[in-house]
Amino acid sequence: MATIYEVSALAGVSLATVSRVINNNTPVRESTRKKVLAAMEQLGYRPNCIAQSLASNRSNSIGILVSELHGPFYGEMLTGIEAEFRATGKHVIITAGHSDLATEQDGIEFLKSRNCDALILHVEAVPDEYLIQLAAEGTPFVLLNRHIPAIAERCISLNNELGGYLATQHLLQQGHRQIAYIAGPMWKTDARARYQGHQRALAEYQLTANPQLFFEGDFRETGGSQGLAAILATGLPFSAIVCANDEMASGALTAAREQGLAVPEHFSVVGFDNVNFAYYTYPKLSTIDYPISAMGHMAARWVLREVYQNSDIKVQQLFEPHFIARDSVQAC
Repeated sequence: MATIYEVSALAGVSLATVSRVINNNTPVRESTRKKVLAAMEQLGYRPNCIAQSLASNRSNSIGILVSELHGPFYGEMLTGIEAEFRATGKHVIITAGHSDLATEQDGIEFLKSRNCDALILHVEAVPDEYLIQLAAEGTPFVLLNRHIPAIAERCISLNNELGGYLATQHLLQQGHRQIAYIAGPMWKTDARARYQGHQRALAEYQLTANPQLFFEGDFRETGGSQGLAAILATGLPFSAIVCANDEMASGALTAAREQGLAVPEHFSVVGFDNVNFAYYTYPKLSTIDYPISAMGHMAARWVLREVYQNSDIKVQQLFEPHFIARDSVQAC
């Protein structure tokens, strides 16, 4: 196996210069960098990652903790994060917290034990106080889809309340007044914020939400199908349903077809997230755009700026949703 000494001799440069090229932590003249890389390729030299880590006090790995690994939402998030780090020669370690307090805490401790340079956390069960203490201990991390005022500089979040408002506002503008709602788990901050936005839009039209037309779902297709069944079982009239995410909206659309009901002819449906399948449902789903891929990129850029000292990087911390009009809504 070739050594760094052989690379140095073949390239005609010092060991320090070879080290700078390998670690990419100090500017090196481009012609020199090319000589070193050519020597490495000719000799078949592969840097020792453990030795690099010890020398630089960096592992060049970032830990990511997400709520789940299934579904298009998390796929888009992780793709955005990984693409940003791959472009800078860094790698990710991924684990899931399953929206459970003990599992999320265990996931954070696991990632810390792997000597990750920083953590990107999409967590829902750990309390604000835990995360504030984690920051006070000096653990470098950034939060996705969560805003905590005490550590606001570490948060990349979406205005979920505005998204819920825009979904219902569009239906109201189309003449709908009897609007059912299928929520996510209401212990989650984003589910509560979206429902608060729904209520704000209704209030602007001097309306209040009918509790009998409300169903607390699970952010999965099953929640949408079960929610539609529960709403139909009330026997109350409604002309539209707002679903707190696209997976539940998809479940509602499927359940409607199975019962011989047509959307939007019998009732309109609005989702939330604008995941990739929303364009391919039947009918195509009107929804709220949640730029989770862009937010994933931004979380990675936060790490590159704050941990790897790339001061030229700009970070956007608050994202605004907007309404995507497709075929699942018609005027009432």
